[in-house]
Amino acid sequence: METMLDSSWALTRPILWLALVGVLAVLVLRTVRKDRREYQRFKRYRSTARRQAMFRRWLRDSFLTFGGLSAALLLLAGSFVVPLLRELVGWPVLRDIRALVGANPAITALVVLALAIGLTVITVLAVREARRDGDELVVIGDIRSMLPRNRQELRWGALLSINAGIVEESMFRLALPAAIFGASGSAVAAVIGSVLLFGALHLYQRAAGIIGTTIVGALMMAVYVISGTIVVPIVLHALFDLRSLVVIPAGIFRAHTIDGRKHPYIPAPPRKPASAATVTTPADPAA
Repeated sequence: METMLDSSWALTRPILWLALVGVLAVLVLRTVRKDRREYQRFKRYRSTARRQAMFRRWLRDSFLTFGGLSAALLLLAGSFVVPLLRELVGWPVLRDIRALVGANPAITALVVLALAIGLTVITVLAVREARRDGDELVVIGDIRSMLPRNRQELRWGALLSINAGIVEESMFRLALPAAIFGASGSAVAAVIGSVLLFGALHLYQRAAGIIGTTIVGALMMAVYVISGTIVVPIVLHALFDLRSLVVIPAGIFRAHTIDGRKHPYIPAPPRKPASAATVTTPADPAA
């Protein structure tokens, strides 16, 4: 990968530290001053036109912010991507799992299939229970208001999910860890720093959302290292968010059957919050 900084250059680490401080400042300001305020305002919207306008804004902002920061960090720290992955692959637990996966592809495929079936069954049962209880679906994080309520909003939910999978995984599993590793020389710092920041950026989802997305971030990092490619966590992230922002709203609210042009207003949510997903940013609704 062509990068601006050579790992052997004396100024590489200071430049990467400055870049990381700048990235951290941008993300913290976005989380504290923008995401929370926008989401609280969004929760009061009853007009689908206003909701869709916010979805569109989140999509644009997420693509520009996380996509732009990822590109910038990779230009600076791209030369550290492979060395970091090589060191992480050498960690005992991850090394053993990679060896097991490589030696037993058929068993691995069966395990993945079983997990997919299990997740599908759990989702179906949760949706059925939510319908029976009056749309009350217990969830991780404060994201119920974000769930699409009609066909037009479902399209934005799908776009947000796909975008989140691409730009957030590129940022938090690839670019940011490489930059931290290049600046600090520590693979541990790269993993912990990127995972914790990924979770912290979900402040608008409250404590449960932060904890949930931190765990998801750690799992995605493990998947990236075990698979050896960023494509796998990108696909998993997108599918996970599609489950949250398309499948569940369609199952609970019958959103795919509602035309937002004929029904321009949505009902107020019940007092007890609910949802079945951990989505990432008001742009993901995840980071």
